[in-house]
Amino acid sequence: MSELAFVTGASGFVGSALARVLAGKGFALRLAVRAASRRDNLEGLTADVVAADMRDEDALIKAMKDARYVFHAAADYRLWARDPSEIVRNNLEGTRAVMRAAQAAGAEKIVYTSSVATLKPHDDGTPADETCRHSEDSAIGAYKKSKVVAERLVERMVTDEGLPAVIVSPSTPIGPRDIKPTPTGRIIVEAALGRIPAFVDTGLNLVHVDDVAMGHLLALERGRIGENYILGGQDVAFRDMVGAIAKLANRRAPTLGLPRGPLYPLAYAAEALAQVTGKEPFITADALKMAKYRMFFNSAKAERELGYRARPYQQALIDALAWFRMSGYLT
Repeated sequence: MSELAFVTGASGFVGSALARVLAGKGFALRLAVRAASRRDNLEGLTADVVAADMRDEDALIKAMKDARYVFHAAADYRLWARDPSEIVRNNLEGTRAVMRAAQAAGAEKIVYTSSVATLKPHDDGTPADETCRHSEDSAIGAYKKSKVVAERLVERMVTDEGLPAVIVSPSTPIGPRDIKPTPTGRIIVEAALGRIPAFVDTGLNLVHVDDVAMGHLLALERGRIGENYILGGQDVAFRDMVGAIAKLANRRAPTLGLPRGPLYPLAYAAEALAQVTGKEPFITADALKMAKYRMFFNSAKAERELGYRARPYQQALIDALAWFRMSGYLT
């Protein structure tokens, strides 16, 4: 078989970064995208691009023909939907179809893109590792629940069916080609435009999307079947994050800290408006619940076993802002 890599979600943020890393390493590429997806992120890539729904197992089996390796990077990455069960259904059934198709097509190794959303942050803000697992009941919001149930499905298939899959869990990727943009990308854009005048006391683990993509390749080369590897960067307080963005955008950094409690009525109002408009709200009740925790994570296992490394988060912010500016998001 040829060194053909099959990538789902290839037109998206992480998927397109992964496709570029694989192309740079000489892999032949077959890239699966939704028929309605924008393909801007695929410009300059030499690849066989196929339109395939990640829930259509039969179509996926045909698309994966002769693929030696499968990367499942596609996901329904929304923190809000009119029907939250749709997010859970898409990510669970999509993962099931891709994993079954990869088995049927005879893939030698699979790298499944999970998320630190499946991991439970520590109450005291110390970084969590791969052993700090959420249950479906403890995960906050439809997206986190969807990633928990999908990850557990992959784990069962590894144990019960011999699925040759390695799991990687990116933290919060930022950087170029965030075309949608992602929820974190929206924060970067709004902060750069001076539209975030205050902050809540929370934190994120920020990582350059290209380092996440390289982590996927390392997982293919060195990852142990059935193991989960956090692909993170640096833990950053939200105040420091928006402050760094403001500085890079030549704006005044916000200095007003807000408690979460008084923001809930605003979140409920934003969600009610979103039910009418269909546009994802900038603030949600689930996001405020998650903000109770500093979502800090430890990538030591990936560093030790895979040789994974991440550049400083400030460089990721610089690259993200440069791309958003070039692409017209900051005008």
